[in-house]
Amino acid sequence: MQNFLQFITENQQMIYVVILMIFLGIEVIGRVPSVLHTPLMSGANAIHGVVIIGAIIVMGKSNDDNYLALILGFLSVVLGTLNVVGGFVVTDRMLEMFKKKK
Repeated sequence: MQNFLQFITENQQMIYVVILMIFLGIEVIGRVPSVLHTPLMSGANAIHGVVIIGAIIVMGKSNDDNYLALILGFLSVVLGTLNVVGGFVVTDRMLEMFKKKK
């Protein structure tokens, strides 16, 4: 418990910044009009593509006995891939709404 409290006191400013980033992100995302969700989803897909490439590089450069790096890299690849695929599915659905009905 003492180590945890020491960590909090040493990183107090960083913790405040993270909390403010969370509130700012919620406010910014909540105010985005629905028309802009498709372009923003495309940007998010590009960012997660970079995350996937970075995770693959981390896994490739890590030692065989560094299980933490391998596990985190694997989880990053899996979750990033799920996010990219889900983003493309949502983008495709939203673009279907703008097609003319026959």
